[in-house]
Amino acid sequence: MQTKPIIRVEQTSWQANEPEIRRIRTAVFVKEQNVPLALDFDGLDPQCIHWLAYDANNAAVGTGRLLPDGHFGRMAVLAASRKRGIGDAIMRAVIDTAVTEKLPELYLHAQLTALPFYSGLGFSSYGEEFLDADMPHIAMKLRLA
Repeated sequence: MQTKPIIRVEQTSWQANEPEIRRIRTAVFVKEQNVPLALDFDGLDPQCIHWLAYDANNAAVGTGRLLPDGHFGRMAVLAASRKRGIGDAIMRAVIDTAVTEKLPELYLHAQLTALPFYSGLGFSSYGEEFLDADMPHIAMKLRLA
């Protein structure tokens, strides 16, 4: 029986952990998904709350960010660490923070392939599908209040 790796998720900032956040997002979005560097790194990171997920070897393997308006994005987990609950752990930390900060809703733009993941966390889709970085997305929200 395989056990889940020990992970921890820490809230952080761009200023404190830019190199690790940049490394993970570049690997996932820029190299793996061919998202232009300027599109991923949009200048909004310094005003966001960020999270880093660490594996059992204390290596940062996942990240995500929350804008002050409740828009979550830039969820990225390194390919070798996927399907191990890391994305779920990041999202639960984000939801906990949003509740603490008394945000009424969380919003995100999910790649269609991630729709079941976010739906499983209680997010519901709305609006029409759209392309972002040439990949199909759907807007989703989670009511917190």
